[in-house]
Amino acid sequence: MSCTTTTQRRRYDDAPDTDAAFSHLAGLPDGPERQALRDEIVEAWMPMAERIAGKYRGRGESVEDLIQVAALGLVKSVDRYDPGRGNAFESYAVPTIVGEIKRHFRDHMWAVHVPRRVQEARNRVRGAVKDLTPANSDRSPGIAEIAEYAQLSEDDVRVGLEALDSFATLSLDARITDGDDGYSLADAMGEPDAGFDLVVDREALKPALRRLPEREQTILYLRFFRDMTQSGIAERLGVSQMHVSRLLSSCCAALREEVLAETGNGDSPPSAADR
Repeated sequence: MSCTTTTQRRRYDDAPDTDAAFSHLAGLPDGPERQALRDEIVEAWMPMAERIAGKYRGRGESVEDLIQVAALGLVKSVDRYDPGRGNAFESYAVPTIVGEIKRHFRDHMWAVHVPRRVQEARNRVRGAVKDLTPANSDRSPGIAEIAEYAQLSEDDVRVGLEALDSFATLSLDARITDGDDGYSLADAMGEPDAGFDLVVDREALKPALRRLPEREQTILYLRFFRDMTQSGIAERLGVSQMHVSRLLSSCCAALREEVLAETGNGDSPPSAADR
């Protein structure tokens, strides 16, 4: 079956004439001959794929990786192209390759997860700012101006402007002041607060503490909240220091066992003595 790509072809300097090869490829069964012809077609069109990839240089990805992504789009185009439809190959391949590159940026190049809607708003805002910014001028277009040009709401423009800074993250070593103090982003980040664990442990112990006999509660209070020595507690309660020591040990063991039984946690929390 003849194809009409010759009259409909949109010529590029790097567009080879592969009409006959595609027609032959369409009639070949799977096998070495078909694979070899497919590889020849891909090789013939690689200059076009490389040219398209070069348009996206300087956007945070190496040219070599962009060429690989473009080559993947080219292979998909060759495999899916139907010369019987009468359309020029490049009219099908170019959008496929561009789409593959854009998908690569969308799925692999963002440092943080950004919804697709926000990514699209960012791209439209970025293009509008570029078109609306006069050459050799420091003037930046306003939000209303960008919204009208990009046909977006002003809220979407604000979202797009914020997303312009979300494509890449700052290093934790990046300085956040202009001085010589070396103050970096890492210095401004918080750290785990051990006090929260202390609050959780104390709240877990409260019900068990209330169930202790009054004398044991008093001993624990004097030891851990009034910081009294065992001998001082023994003198105040009129018992031996050895007896106070045994009561402290038995109380702490009982509290630990009760709390673990209630929480179902196999990891022992710090004992009252540790607090």
